[in-house]
Amino acid sequence: MTDGLTARQTQILKTIIDEYIETAEAVGSENLDRKYNLGVSPATIRNEMAHLTKSGYLRQPHTSAGRIPSPLAIKFYINQLMEEKQMSLVDEVKAKEEMWDCRDDIDELMDEATKALSARTKSMAFAEVKDPAKGGTGAKDRFWQAGHTYIFENPEFSNIRDCQNLFSIFNEMDKLDKIFFGSSQTQSTLDVLFGEELGWPGLEPAGIIATHFTIKGKRGALGIIGPARISYQTAIPILRYFGNLIEEVANG
Repeated sequence: MTDGLTARQTQILKTIIDEYIETAEAVGSENLDRKYNLGVSPATIRNEMAHLTKSGYLRQPHTSAGRIPSPLAIKFYINQLMEEKQMSLVDEVKAKEEMWDCRDDIDELMDEATKALSARTKSMAFAEVKDPAKGGTGAKDRFWQAGHTYIFENPEFSNIRDCQNLFSIFNEMDKLDKIFFGSSQTQSTLDVLFGEELGWPGLEPAGIIATHFTIKGKRGALGIIGPARISYQTAIPILRYFGNLIEEVANG
């Protein structure tokens, strides 16, 4: 039993999350039975899905009979069920080479880092470096972003208004500060946040991953934003690697 769930419930939940991340569609019991060898009947799968829904791990979209994972389920998946897919050594070396020539210029380094992170995660990437002399946000805090077009490739953001709501937060520095520095007290923490948790209208479909670093004595944060079903298996180790790489290249 894990986190109050039986082994069978945990297996079904993991399968639903994997399927949802891959397809962006609500998952039904018949589809699970047909596509995966879970060793139980569709009726048993339905009963377990009903339990997972009642427990807050699944929810039912208004337009579908299937279920999608809640933020609670995705965080449980990340922390206890997911197997990370590490970058290859070849790609790590390539990333370091791409950033090495920018090591003496913070602006160039962060610009390269956000572009490289975006390209590897197929997500919008962003970064902030704070002025240690300032207590809040302002003109001296520096911000970078890349990969806006990746947002449009996800069905969750097919509505232009949803995209406008998402992009609008990058014009509000207090909201960016909340993403990057609002919930973490340590520089090594990796945060996984969801739009609905932040309470910002129009950001309900969004998922955000952010990590922290120190560069030449300044606090910094690096992250990606996409749908709540980001491919966490690959995105988290890539993001963690780039956060460490920024420190290594800039402070080495």
